[in-house]
Amino acid sequence: MAGGGRAWASGAVGLCLLLLPLTGCGGGRTASGPAMAEVQQVLDRRAAAVLGHDQRAYTETGTRASYADLRAVPLAEWSYRLTALHPDGAGATAEARLSYRIQGYDRAPVTTDRALTLSRTADGHWYVAADKPGRKAGQQLWDQGTVTAVEGAHSLVLGVGQSGDTLREYAGLADTAVPAVSKAWGTQWTQRVVLVVPRSLNGMAGLLGAPASNYRGIAAVTTGEVSEANGGSSPSKTGAGSGRTPADRVILNPEAYAVLGSVGKQVVLTHETTHVATRTHTSAATPLWLSEGYADWIGYLGTGRTAPEAAPELARAVQDGDLPEDLPVDKDFGFTDDPTKLAEAYEGGWLACRMIAAHWGQERLDAFYRAVGAHQGRTGAVEDALRGELGTTSADFTARWRDYLTDQLGE
Repeated sequence: MAGGGRAWASGAVGLCLLLLPLTGCGGGRTASGPAMAEVQQVLDRRAAAVLGHDQRAYTETGTRASYADLRAVPLAEWSYRLTALHPDGAGATAEARLSYRIQGYDRAPVTTDRALTLSRTADGHWYVAADKPGRKAGQQLWDQGTVTAVEGAHSLVLGVGQSGDTLREYAGLADTAVPAVSKAWGTQWTQRVVLVVPRSLNGMAGLLGAPASNYRGIAAVTTGEVSEANGGSSPSKTGAGSGRTPADRVILNPEAYAVLGSVGKQVVLTHETTHVATRTHTSAATPLWLSEGYADWIGYLGTGRTAPEAAPELARAVQDGDLPEDLPVDKDFGFTDDPTKLAEAYEGGWLACRMIAAHWGQERLDAFYRAVGAHQGRTGAVEDALRGELGTTSADFTARWRDYLTDQLGE
């Protein structure tokens, strides 16, 4: 298994405003009117300070801790939209939607919910006392500490708690992955990738808003912003994409990734970069055996790895007489307590794509992938693409795949 599962996933001035009475001062009630407008203006000034690299102006709007943590991130946009304000004694809590875009990488902003704690100075000025992830939102990297940024020829690596040498190594691997993916898939994508490297597995889980146990042993995941026009901004798994790639991220699990050899590290990053490149042609109709198998197929190109070397778990099963009856289904790619079954699912998808390239050719493999993703509706996509692009049926394809497993993995 090359990678892991996917988690799909936006001139400062320092004037503070005089506090006007909150509308509806009872605890737990939502404020509106002038109070909302005042707090929004404070957040607008705070955003302008971030973009203007004006620490003094930022500090005048509230806590300055996060400013130093995100200062290295090359931002093109940063804005807050206040969505709710709740009075709480002398202060308030607020809910806001943060939108930001990384310069040169994001085609559209990343959006995420934030929970703000607001206080007042003695003379009645609002300020931000705390800015944290919203109740159902994952962390941003700068929530975990000071971000270091390293830019490569085709990549931006953002890390917390990582040495500059490590981040430069990862940038080099990403810079190798991008042209490799373009050579196989084509150049109709951004041809740039953002790598996010937290301090630990727990940091990775915090970014994804999920338990760490879900990602233990998973070297990396790819996330992507889902367009609001396509149903909101929550992350989604690869295979249920929006047809756009406004802001993809490759998030590394530093604990699992660090123990890989040089070939393994490169395969993982090439695999994840393939997801970035193919997501405009990946839809709800694309089965995970195809999206993950295709990413592994590109990841292993040129490595010289044989089928048994790259698919050891499935090779063991075949040699033990446990030949799969069918291609892996999406639930087989879920993160469970059975890493063998998960590995077999990835390996089965890779060998299916490898078989298509060997028997029908790479151009037909690419056309098949695009045809499945372009299908109108979730049902019948694979069957229609098999007939239209490969001239075969699902039953015949599965039989060929089973024979291919025996041929490639049997003793």
